[in-house]
Amino acid sequence: MPCFGQPTHFQSLILLQWPLSYLVIVFILQPLFICLLFTSLWPLPVLYFTWFFLDWKTPDQGGRRSGWVRNLCIWTHLRDYFPITILKTKNLSPEHNYIMGVHPHGLLTFGPFCNFCTEATGFSKIYPGITPYLATLSWFFRVPFVREYLMAKGVCSVSQPAIDYLLSHGTGNLVGIVVGGVGEALQSVPNTTTLILQKRKGFVRTALQHGAHLVPTFTFGETEVYDQVQFHKDSWMYKFQSSFRRIFGFYFCVFYGRGFCQGSYGLLPYSLPIVTVVGEPLPLPKIEKPSQEMVDKYHALYMDALCKLFDQHKTQYGCSEAQKLIFL
Repeated sequence: MPCFGQPTHFQSLILLQWPLSYLVIVFILQPLFICLLFTSLWPLPVLYFTWFFLDWKTPDQGGRRSGWVRNLCIWTHLRDYFPITILKTKNLSPEHNYIMGVHPHGLLTFGPFCNFCTEATGFSKIYPGITPYLATLSWFFRVPFVREYLMAKGVCSVSQPAIDYLLSHGTGNLVGIVVGGVGEALQSVPNTTTLILQKRKGFVRTALQHGAHLVPTFTFGETEVYDQVQFHKDSWMYKFQSSFRRIFGFYFCVFYGRGFCQGSYGLLPYSLPIVTVVGEPLPLPKIEKPSQEMVDKYHALYMDALCKLFDQHKTQYGCSEAQKLIFL
């Protein structure tokens, strides 16, 4: 059986580092760094952790992005493996701020990461004057080294203070929120278009408070790159997943893709096209204290815009004409 026909050796390393880099930092780099406290190099960890606490608020104040990191050539290998592309349907004016709904979550969010956290697909050329951010769990920014890695790519905290800061300091900021959150990861199986959105209205309220425009997006192919083992809600495994989420903030998903050899199973994703379609911005008025009726109104308009975006492009990117979005 031929090995390494697709992906290449280098692409395999890039794909594996994406989910495993956090584990390497947490379980290898950090313990080694702490061990330096008991050597002649003890000033290094002391200086870093002193700076770490002095710099504590930076993730909630715009972060510290790095154009060099976002433009690293390794991201082009990630892009070309699937491949990953972005489709622009309307211009985004640099005179406004935006909250972008990112759908679906998928398992590892390859599409949004590549499109909005790197320049591999040319975001800054497609949307000149727009600065993209992708929000993730706040506790990642409390982990030494992980926070630097995330901030360098333009990832921000999904906390209210972090989002408020970006939407109130200047214009041209595009804050991507994976509205379905980690709960949607459990729904990530091929040939499904189930989104957790029906009761997720906080992002609409925040947009109204800042007068930010809402931008619907849908990433076709994101749920196709892995198979996932789903467990019945009464099973002990599902209870374990729920307990895991309560402790760590995300679900322990059991999934698999392809291996290094053709026809084998492993942790590499299937090399299937991923396309993020960015829809037309929905203008919102600025209301400091929006009523629930106002939030419900624009939430319904947003869901309608997302459905229209999906229906307009679904047959072009592998979905059937009869397939519809399902909101939970």
